[in-house]
Amino acid sequence: MMSMTCHNLDFGFTKTVFDLYACGCSSNASFCRSSVRNYAKSSSSSRKLVDRRRGIALCRVSSTNTPATLLSEVAQGVPPLLELKEESRGPISLKNLFELVADDLQTLNQNLQSIVGAENPVLMSAAEQIFGAGGKRMRPALVFLVSRATSELAGLKELTTEHRRLAEIIEMIHTASLIHDDVLDDSNMRRGQETVHQMYGTRVAVLAGDFMFAQSSWYLANLENLEVIKLISQVIKDFASGEIKQASNLFDCDLKLEEYLLKSYYKTASLIAASTKGAAVFSGVDSTITQKMYEYGKNLGLAFQVVDDILDFTQSAEQLGKPAGSDLVNGNLTAPVIFALEKEPKLRDIIESEFSEPGSLNEAIELVKSCGGIERAQELAKEKADLAIQNLLCLPESAFRLALEDMVLYNLERIV
Repeated sequence: MMSMTCHNLDFGFTKTVFDLYACGCSSNASFCRSSVRNYAKSSSSSRKLVDRRRGIALCRVSSTNTPATLLSEVAQGVPPLLELKEESRGPISLKNLFELVADDLQTLNQNLQSIVGAENPVLMSAAEQIFGAGGKRMRPALVFLVSRATSELAGLKELTTEHRRLAEIIEMIHTASLIHDDVLDDSNMRRGQETVHQMYGTRVAVLAGDFMFAQSSWYLANLENLEVIKLISQVIKDFASGEIKQASNLFDCDLKLEEYLLKSYYKTASLIAASTKGAAVFSGVDSTITQKMYEYGKNLGLAFQVVDDILDFTQSAEQLGKPAGSDLVNGNLTAPVIFALEKEPKLRDIIESEFSEPGSLNEAIELVKSCGGIERAQELAKEKADLAIQNLLCLPESAFRLALEDMVLYNLERIV
């Protein structure tokens, strides 16, 4: 295993805050959390606070029981005695979350294609296809939100050029990884559109991904910050490690949850963690804050990956923008499958046969759903979300910190 001295890969599963239990109901019940939130809204001359009532879906839990007792009761299906304060609201939307940094994202969108470079029409066309395929721009938005939250701590009045360049680099690296992922997985659809390799062929797709990795590395070197250069360079190495781990464990029904989480860190959480830490580094805040931002990104990234893996079983191909159950049919065993295998021996037989019998994939999906794999994966996502919220406590209350919290909650709402 590679040296990971720069990462804190604690994948412990102990719940430390009980805000994330769902009112004694089933694990996909909605969560409640009441607060009146002031969100900053961009204007041409200044950022002003506007009141927005945000009754978030996490439960405020108050109980005289000990944590051990609560865990025992939840395991036995006994609703703990909770004192809840609930306030209704609509679901969180990315549009509302990102309105704080809408101007920053608009500038990023304008710069992305010019950064990729126009000297090669084929590569530019491939870049336009992937950049224009409806991406959420979550990673650069996180860079901007953390940048602005930590800039307040550092006394900066505006984002630096380095902040903005980091967001562009992060999105390029993410895009390059998607192009390569689609080649490796032989995926024909991404976000409801044809993938680059489907449109232009595998050769062009691989070269387009390589080109964007190289271009982002060049811009990264020009930031001339050794800490961030090491941080982002490690991410590119992690991508390769994640793909190798995944390829070496296909159809392996003995895969451990810890191995799944490590692979998920390499493939998803590493980039998000580097994004949030890098943003804090460029704000010039204390190292304890930059490390907390790293932990926030890591736990948010793991929660996002677990939720994505749940949705692969619970959403249709139209909703996913790719075939449902695609991970399972390719032998990539995710959290819902790992949990289901603990209870259903028949599932192992189907997977190890590599779905050789007609209808076996649909049967496997139904087994995952029927024996608690989805519910236990939901609890895992909530645990990681809980940790991410705690990591933000080092920041002062601000609209940007609240938006970072809501990013965590938005992710959980995808499985409600």
